[in-house]
Amino acid sequence: MTDSKYFTTTKKGEIFELKAELNSDKKEKKKEAVKKVIASMTVGKDVSALFPDVVNCMQTDNLELKKLVYLYLMNYAKSQPDMAIMAVNTFVKDCEDPNPLIRALAVRTMGCIRVDKITEYLCEPLRKCLKDEDPYVRKTAAVCVAKLHDINAQLVEDQGFLDTLKDLISDSNPMVVANAVAALSEIAESHPNSNLLDLNPQTINKLLTALNECTEWGQIFILDCLANYTPRDDRESQSICERVTPRLSHANSAVVLSAVKVLMKFMEMLPKDLDYYGTLLKKLAPPLVTLLSAEPELQYVALRNINLIVQRRPEILKHEMKVFFVKYNDPIYVKLEKLDIMIRLASQANIAQVLAELKEYATEVDVDFVRKAVRAIGRCAIKVEQSAERCVSTLLDLIQTKVNYVVQEAIVVIKDIFRKYPNKYESVIATLCENLDSLDEPEARAAMIWIVGEYAERIDNADELLESFLEGFHDESTQVQLQLLTAIVKLFLKKPTETQELVQQVLSLATQDSDNPDLRDRGYIYWRLLSTDPVAAKEVVLAEKPLISEETDLIEPTLLEELICHIGTLASVYHKPPSAFVEGSRGVQHKRLPGSAGSGESVESPDAGSAAGVSEAPPAVIPSQGDLLGDLLNLDLTPPTTTGPPPPSSGMQMGAMDLLGGGLDSLMGDESEPPPIPLRTDTPQSPQLPHQSPSPPDYSPTELGGDLGGSPAMGAGFGAPPAAMPASFSAPVSGGLDDLFDLGGGVGMPMGAYSPPKTVWLPAMKAKGLEISGTFARRSGVIQMEMTLTNKAMSVMTDFAIQFNRNSFGLSPAGPLQVLTPLSPNQSIEVTLPLNTVGPVMKMEPLNNLQVAVKNNIDVFYFSCQYPISMLFAEDGKMERQVFLATWKDIPNDNESQFQIKDCHLNSDAASNKLQGSSIFTIAKRTVEGQDMLYQSIKLSNGIWVLAELRVQAGNPNYTVSLKCRAPEVSQCVFQSYEAVLKN
Repeated sequence: MTDSKYFTTTKKGEIFELKAELNSDKKEKKKEAVKKVIASMTVGKDVSALFPDVVNCMQTDNLELKKLVYLYLMNYAKSQPDMAIMAVNTFVKDCEDPNPLIRALAVRTMGCIRVDKITEYLCEPLRKCLKDEDPYVRKTAAVCVAKLHDINAQLVEDQGFLDTLKDLISDSNPMVVANAVAALSEIAESHPNSNLLDLNPQTINKLLTALNECTEWGQIFILDCLANYTPRDDRESQSICERVTPRLSHANSAVVLSAVKVLMKFMEMLPKDLDYYGTLLKKLAPPLVTLLSAEPELQYVALRNINLIVQRRPEILKHEMKVFFVKYNDPIYVKLEKLDIMIRLASQANIAQVLAELKEYATEVDVDFVRKAVRAIGRCAIKVEQSAERCVSTLLDLIQTKVNYVVQEAIVVIKDIFRKYPNKYESVIATLCENLDSLDEPEARAAMIWIVGEYAERIDNADELLESFLEGFHDESTQVQLQLLTAIVKLFLKKPTETQELVQQVLSLATQDSDNPDLRDRGYIYWRLLSTDPVAAKEVVLAEKPLISEETDLIEPTLLEELICHIGTLASVYHKPPSAFVEGSRGVQHKRLPGSAGSGESVESPDAGSAAGVSEAPPAVIPSQGDLLGDLLNLDLTPPTTTGPPPPSSGMQMGAMDLLGGGLDSLMGDESEPPPIPLRTDTPQSPQLPHQSPSPPDYSPTELGGDLGGSPAMGAGFGAPPAAMPASFSAPVSGGLDDLFDLGGGVGMPMGAYSPPKTVWLPAMKAKGLEISGTFARRSGVIQMEMTLTNKAMSVMTDFAIQFNRNSFGLSPAGPLQVLTPLSPNQSIEVTLPLNTVGPVMKMEPLNNLQVAVKNNIDVFYFSCQYPISMLFAEDGKMERQVFLATWKDIPNDNESQFQIKDCHLNSDAASNKLQGSSIFTIAKRTVEGQDMLYQSIKLSNGIWVLAELRVQAGNPNYTVSLKCRAPEVSQCVFQSYEAVLKN
């Protein structure tokens, strides 16, 4: 007997049994088999092998069986596209079935089968269904157009389905109208510039007529569409509001919120003195109050929306304060949201009621809620001046409870009250000081330290109190350390004789023993101020503080306008615009409320809000030091706006002055007394690369300019003028150096800037058929990325956008990627993208590496390329001779790098001429023993200067270039530019 018996079995397996049942002659057995297949598919089993057998079951009059087969088909058509074509004939046949339910089922399934091969076969059945006599079929077909558009937009446009869809808005059946609006809105969102929903008064009238007879979801589609319309005048606006108002009493909360959105938008256009305006305000309150009687989750959504409405129009709910009082069984998320709205509605009329309620909340058991309640009391004091005294006494009562977290929160808010009402409630300071020992949270400790420092002259033992904090200085959080440093400096300025030791101690701890750059920088600033000009220090540190605003937590007005236009959506719950959380969304449009009546703004323009001059922020890139894909995967690939801070000015402030270290010395004046501890005087210098710490490192005598090895241009203290640099740049330079700078060396006229040839950055095989080759150029002072986009795929490419990752020099697109026409297969297009250097900065490896993401209608693709650093050489990079001399001496010899340029057959004049075309400027030339020496300067776009000495020997094809720079990391890249410019 062999072992083969273990590998043979009489059982055929489950799939085999199902196959047999599916091919059975009995209808009931067939139906049971399909149900088993669907059950297996639902739990994740692979039953795709049964595809032909299940498709054969489509030929049936049984509606239940047909539905089951269609369900199977939707699930497996994508993985078996060739098999799915077998079902096309049945679809076409079913679309002409006498039963409208089967016709609708067929067209719905057709829309759900996302297979390119099949779509063209489905156009004819869909066209018939769009004009079907039965409204149920028409409404299903309308949604199918949107689904088909998502698969193949070009096909839908060519077949004229969009025009048919627009015609359906005039349909006699309200549900067909609603579905047509929903489909057009969906398509319009993914193609914002298509102007599909061309809303006019006639169309709006049709929608408002259908609104009364639709199902609830149909009403939502129509209301959302109405919210995108801008009425011509206040009369039309009032007419629409009157017809939408009945929706406020609908049972579905989504309909109510959509109606509120429309009314909030159109109210902007109604004159406030109109009687109807007051009536509308009164009508808006009851439905919002009713939403708060729903279950907690719905309450939360309603409260988040009410929070926005109250910020825009507090008068709507000003008499409804009691509705927002917290119930004992409310979940914490509802409680906190209600608390927020209570503060927003607080006014002189209801403040007594609100304070009594808040005091009650402060004795609850939920710690988070209690903290928020205590903060709310402080916010009420700041908002309603008449209540401030009552709020302070309420806070003092809470401090007497000695509950740790209550005391800490109370101290934090009392600090804010002191800021808002100076010299009014300082009598409570004694009570606060009694609770010093119980403070263990950074925010509370920082607040208490601020109070002690601010009112040090009124507290007898202020120095002892601050000294007690100083004992554990290094264990404190940064927030507390910074506050302690400032408080002790304030104390010193108020009581200089008693606190000299204390201030020396804190300055020493902050500057020498701390590794936090913020703390060290602040310590150095205070130290310099105190050691050079105590009067100026007093004016700076003890300056009068601006009063804090009563509503610091309000949403910024332009964002609030946009969120009001998104009431009833996720954006209104997150309190963020859709572009902040909808990934890769082509269709995210920034919405604005229309200009209010009589404001003089054009009502025609949907972007009237932008007339205020508020520009939208450019898309943010999440900073990270990760690999190529790490940062680029989360990029917002909407075209970047051209706004941003101006590039660094080209004047002396950034270049020579700081570079030579004279800036601070001249600012400080001639102070003969040295400061109490040695201070670096070379802190200001040219802008640094991102990885460099801005804080001074440990000292050494040479760095301080204290001996002969020190930097002569930096001086030996605050007042010492630079030894090698004259007081003014025009003063003569002594020491026979004039001979060296013999400018008679005939520097010729510059040629054009060098631009490297194009190379392939993104091969087609890595980008689904898109090939990108390119180069960088600098023309008329503008950096440009010149690209050739080639479509090697079989489908049309559209919707191009580009984004850069953070890079060493802040390169970013100065505008969107202009690909104005679709890119057809085998077509190439030349694109020039202007760049600026105001983007986010992060040191790359190598320094000139640029990581890029390009998006089109197919996918997002990533690549990296290297730009020649000569693109960043500024046209104003020619240094004055004396400044060049002083700077060359001033840069440490360790920062000098030497390179060989081989096989270069130009004479010195031709080399100088060629380099000047790329903004490498020759300052001077001299000849020593047959060797020409060119002294050159370069200024990078971020303000870094590079000084160079180029040696050219007649008959020798090898040049030597020496580069000196405060950021020596750039030297290698600058050398590569020298080599590229001279050899090409």
